[in-house]
Amino acid sequence: MTMIVKTLIKPSEYHDSVSLMLVARELSNLEGVQDAAVMMATEANKSILEGAGLLTDEAKAATPSDLIIAVSTQSALVADSALQKAKILLKKKAASSEAGEFKPKTIRGAHSLHPAANVAVISVAGRYAADEAWEALLQGMHVLLFSDNVSLEDEIALKEYARDHGLLLMGPGAGTTILNNIALGFANVIPAGPVGIVSAAGTGLQEVSTLLARHGVGITQGIGTGGRDLKKEVGGIMMLESLKALQQDPATTVLVLVSKPPADAVVQLILKQVSASSKPTVICFLGGDAKSLENIPNVIPARTLQECAFLAARIVNPEMGTMQSYLEAENTQLVGQANGLKKKLNSGQRYLRGLFSGGTLCYEAQIIWKELLSSPVYSNAPLPGGLVLSDSTKSQEHTAVDLGEEEFTVGRPHPMIDNDLRIRRLLQEARDPQVAVVMLDVVIGYGAHPDPAAELGKAVEDAQGLARREGRELLVVASVTGTEGDPQGLNQTISTLTQKGVIVCKSNAAAARLTSMLVSG
Repeated sequence: MTMIVKTLIKPSEYHDSVSLMLVARELSNLEGVQDAAVMMATEANKSILEGAGLLTDEAKAATPSDLIIAVSTQSALVADSALQKAKILLKKKAASSEAGEFKPKTIRGAHSLHPAANVAVISVAGRYAADEAWEALLQGMHVLLFSDNVSLEDEIALKEYARDHGLLLMGPGAGTTILNNIALGFANVIPAGPVGIVSAAGTGLQEVSTLLARHGVGITQGIGTGGRDLKKEVGGIMMLESLKALQQDPATTVLVLVSKPPADAVVQLILKQVSASSKPTVICFLGGDAKSLENIPNVIPARTLQECAFLAARIVNPEMGTMQSYLEAENTQLVGQANGLKKKLNSGQRYLRGLFSGGTLCYEAQIIWKELLSSPVYSNAPLPGGLVLSDSTKSQEHTAVDLGEEEFTVGRPHPMIDNDLRIRRLLQEARDPQVAVVMLDVVIGYGAHPDPAAELGKAVEDAQGLARREGRELLVVASVTGTEGDPQGLNQTISTLTQKGVIVCKSNAAAARLTSMLVSG
């Protein structure tokens, strides 16, 4: 049946991304509406609309500051009604955000109401974020700067001031921090314990802390520094200050540092500070040369987040055995699993596709695939020297997509909150007859979607059904980053995914290894 697509363009109109997500969901649930989208008119979003069959000429002409409301229906009357409904819903969302109990408009006002508060969490548009961070620092508060799009110059100035005044400036783009067992941003319910984590990677902190919890080990603090902290220009200011603080903390007996490879000069500063303490320090510079860290006092190098968590837990519980024996046992199990699953594929299915909500998990998977696959992997967030996708909205050969990259999150909620974009991309991959397996990371915890397994599980059923109608099997492999104490529940999340046909591995690294086996000769 022919579908009618209509769009409404709202020039220079801004609403927060969560409101846009909720309005799109309400439109999709209207009778007669097949599909709906409400998003800013960025080039990436236009490409998404095109893939969904929702891109009209009016939408093509819209500018990135314009809002696009698009619906696909069976009649013009239903389409017009849905667009009018969208206008009403957006007005209601805007009005409701201004109503309710009194909320301070400024950090200064909030601090005057709560003078004992010593941490400010800042999540505003990037062009305002630095000013708000300065206000909080000048009030004597530590800052978790969740916002990104802060200039490098502002970051350096903020961090230098914080360092000189005994404060932490975590960020910009610090998505995860756990202070005194209080989860901030995207974070998980982690037991108290002796391990202190400093991480320049949000999902890296989540993966390591949750794997530690599964090994029965808790943390003292989990401090996020922001992804640029270890660049040469910034100099690792916050990792160094956080490291010093944890070295002096009597409750912290084991240290963990996580980051993509820092600048060489920054590595030397970090190693010098690590050597200044007798506390064992597990260092995971993802994609770096782990061997170069061997034989340095107090340093235990790790190649992956999985190894990082195991090595830190083993310091606490030496009876766990060796990491080599642990990985060998896991690999034996994965090989047997892969041999059975490969029988379901046909000879034309050659490629894997990774659809990630966590940038660090995407990076870790690529490191493993680089080692195990004979063919390169394309990505919108590749390893240094890796192959860049010509169009981030379209996969080619082996592909890893970080859907949390800024190109996908302007005017949209982060994919840990909103599964819509990943669901659309999963169905897109299912239509490619050369795809053998899709890998997903499912991140639960505070800040994340309240039940991602239900939405993603339904999408996996649809994708696998689409492939079967074309005479193929589509394998879907996932890992779940989380704990049983998280609101969504680790076991319930795994159970829901498994019931929907998803093969769930114990870690992101294990899932990456299994998927590589499925497409290897």
